[in-house]
Amino acid sequence: MATDYLYEPERYELREEPRYHFHFDRRDFFRLMGLGMVVVGVVSGQESGGGGRRGGGARQRPQEIGPWLHIGEDGKVTAFTGKAEVGQNTRTALTQGVAEELRVPADWVRFVMADTARTPYDAGTFGSRSMPDMLPQVRKAAAAARELLIGRAASFLSVDRAQLKVVDGKVLDAASGKSVAYGELVKGQKLFETASIGSAPLTPPAEWKVLGTVVPKVDGRAFVTGKHQYTTDIKLPGMLYGAVVRPPSFGATLASVGSTSEPGVTVVREKDFLGIAAPDRATAQRVAAGVKAQWTTTPQPSDTELFAILKNTAKARTESTKGSIEEGLAAADKKLSTTYTLAYIAHAPLEPRAAVAKWDDGKLTAWVGTQRPFGVQAELANAFGIPESQVHVVVPDTGSGYGGKHTGEVAIEAARLAKQAGKPVKVVWTREEEFSWAYARPAGVIEVTSGVKDGKLVAWDFHNYNSGGSGLGPLYDVPHQRVHFHPSESPLRQGSYRGLAATANHFAREVHMDEIAHEIRKDPLEFRLANLKDDRLKAVFQRAADAFGWGSRSAGAGRGFGFGGGFEKGGYVATFAEVTADKDLKRVKVERVLTAFECGAVVNPDCLRNQIEGGVIQGLGGALFEQMQFADGKLLNGRFSRYRVPRFMDMPVIETVLVDRKDLPSAGAGETPIVGVAPAISNAIFAAVGVRLRAMPLLGSPQRA
Repeated sequence: MATDYLYEPERYELREEPRYHFHFDRRDFFRLMGLGMVVVGVVSGQESGGGGRRGGGARQRPQEIGPWLHIGEDGKVTAFTGKAEVGQNTRTALTQGVAEELRVPADWVRFVMADTARTPYDAGTFGSRSMPDMLPQVRKAAAAARELLIGRAASFLSVDRAQLKVVDGKVLDAASGKSVAYGELVKGQKLFETASIGSAPLTPPAEWKVLGTVVPKVDGRAFVTGKHQYTTDIKLPGMLYGAVVRPPSFGATLASVGSTSEPGVTVVREKDFLGIAAPDRATAQRVAAGVKAQWTTTPQPSDTELFAILKNTAKARTESTKGSIEEGLAAADKKLSTTYTLAYIAHAPLEPRAAVAKWDDGKLTAWVGTQRPFGVQAELANAFGIPESQVHVVVPDTGSGYGGKHTGEVAIEAARLAKQAGKPVKVVWTREEEFSWAYARPAGVIEVTSGVKDGKLVAWDFHNYNSGGSGLGPLYDVPHQRVHFHPSESPLRQGSYRGLAATANHFAREVHMDEIAHEIRKDPLEFRLANLKDDRLKAVFQRAADAFGWGSRSAGAGRGFGFGGGFEKGGYVATFAEVTADKDLKRVKVERVLTAFECGAVVNPDCLRNQIEGGVIQGLGGALFEQMQFADGKLLNGRFSRYRVPRFMDMPVIETVLVDRKDLPSAGAGETPIVGVAPAISNAIFAAVGVRLRAMPLLGSPQRA
């Protein structure tokens, strides 16, 4: 199913050349494949979102109930999805969907997630697709199962199915009071294996009993008490611990390796890969640190050259036009041209990349924290030259991803060491590796030129260099507009990040809108509403403004109020901020942030509120101080003591307004709430002290240690 979100241009990591491709022993190859002709086919088109070089051809979702749902003889339900749980609470929301359609309590439903041997294929957990895409899918499967069970109950009870209803996992004949439980109906039967999902009616929002309510996080106690096993906790019999010898700088290649020999330690060198497997992690890291390796390096730029590089290496552009920019600017009575910049920032997940790999008779099993289990399966198959059917990827619930765990290099590293050692191997990246060798959120330069006549936008010329095309188009009604995305040559490895480039494009657009309003002496909210036709966005702006008390207090003298917002991934957001600051910006404190969010029908108010507040907190870091500093091919602040993320002392009062639209389908909320944070703070700082900040992070570079 070709969908726009699969092709968003800033998913750079999915178009990279494979980082590893290992020699495959001829004897192993024929032991796996057998003798005779081997034909390798490439399937074009995709449902995968893993296109390009990162694996995943076209695959169809199963149309039968069986792959999605199983009901046991005890009436308990097991459901299956290829989505991964990375802290966003998808498991709970999907559980509610199945429980709703089957008319069972939520705690009767158990989900198996992100297991390539057990769950239906899925492109990956990204793009805020779990609610608009996977929730309807599992609801349809559950609704089809419900209708099938009602039909079977009609035969079982010898009554007309029209007089039957489903309550608490039983099919009930209200007239006679007779009932039959799901468990009895499925006993000894294979009802769902070949039964089609079809078009069974879904429960309308007005009749929801489980959806739309607060259901506590599934398995929440296990996470709070430490019982849950992350990939980093997995321990297999005879398992070794791996460490990889990293280059001294980006772009370096391995020239030579001195002899290394230590009892119980396996050293693997293949092409530019150099790794160690040892009985414990400390030994693996010690041996890796002591390896005498010679690397060939090439000159690399520093962050002081970044924005010039992005402008000077711009490639063929993606362009969208409406009307004539020249005509619009000629008609304007006020014109404004400004430039905005964004630094690279790191994902900094709670759980670093980790994998455990085990080979068994030529078959590979990998436990790995990833957002794309089937994509990683394809990467592993490609790296070792084996069929995907020989690779099993299991994803334990993972300690956050934010778009940063789409690729499978850590699983490939563990698998390569395990193959050589003949034992399972665990590899857990250090914090320094996570910062330096994972991909970053793209940096960018954005140039905006606008024209206004009589308080209305008449021209909008918007150029994004490198950071991407998500959220690129203007939200406002402009008769003459031109928007461009210019891909550039990136000095650092870059890829998906929460919200993709929508954060960059909303920052530039919403700060620029504030600047125009100031120039023509209009209230920023009044100016935006006058240039909007989208009623949903208008409503969100107004709800947020009313809850925040916009216009009821005076800014200035070190206290200011600002806002920003827009639309992305099916969600509408407005973020209002209050800050205090001094003129030289040595002291800036975000005192209060209020976000109004509308994403259609609310599935679980607590889950949604948590996603919004998490996005706000993460957005504070990128807005105020997060940036990756680099020179001579090295990251200079690749540890938490030097890379500033939000701390408890940075937290403002956070308020959330949920705009519940039961009349609209549910959209995702994992990404969009982050996009209004930076412009709201920037605009509030200007209101407080009259200083206009057009670069993220707003507070500039910390002193390099």
